[in-house]
Amino acid sequence: MSSSVQTRRVVRHVALAAAIAVAGVTIVASTRAGSLGATPKAALDDPTIVAIFDAANTWDIETGQLAEKKGTTKEIREFGAMLAHDHAMVRQQGRDLAKKLGVQPTPPKDFAMVNDHEAAIKTLNAANGKEFDRAFLQHEVNFHKAVIDAVTGTLLPAIQNQELKDLVTRIAPAFQAHMMAAQRKLEALKS
Repeated sequence: MSSSVQTRRVVRHVALAAAIAVAGVTIVASTRAGSLGATPKAALDDPTIVAIFDAANTWDIETGQLAEKKGTTKEIREFGAMLAHDHAMVRQQGRDLAKKLGVQPTPPKDFAMVNDHEAAIKTLNAANGKEFDRAFLQHEVNFHKAVIDAVTGTLLPAIQNQELKDLVTRIAPAFQAHMMAAQRKLEALKS
């Protein structure tokens, strides 16, 4: 593989990590807001989106680090390390932008994704061997699918600040890279 192809893949992975983090949590926040009788757009102001962005990146760092330790193959461990690294970089970009904009991150009042993440970590911690690999990869596929839907349908329309919107827009085209990589690895485990 040429270095330019590898470089493009790394850039796509970093961009995808950011997008996933922002959008994945936004779906749950907007769903919870709707179930509480509020409109999703009202619940998703920029401070809430920034808080969601940070939390989602943190959570994928945690699942990536877990895969680094528990993955049964070098490929799974490296994929986990890549996720942890990419999300750490993107989380810092979000934090830097929030500081620049003077935005105080404000998590949603009913942040159900906290429970979802805790359940995922519990499941992954309990799994071992190939069972862990499958559970981890399936988690990543599901998480990324949800993010793609959230970015296009919920997140971008809700963002008010142009710089925040630009960040999400810049990373949005790469969303499918992590999902597709996780899906390929999952399919390889099944065969």
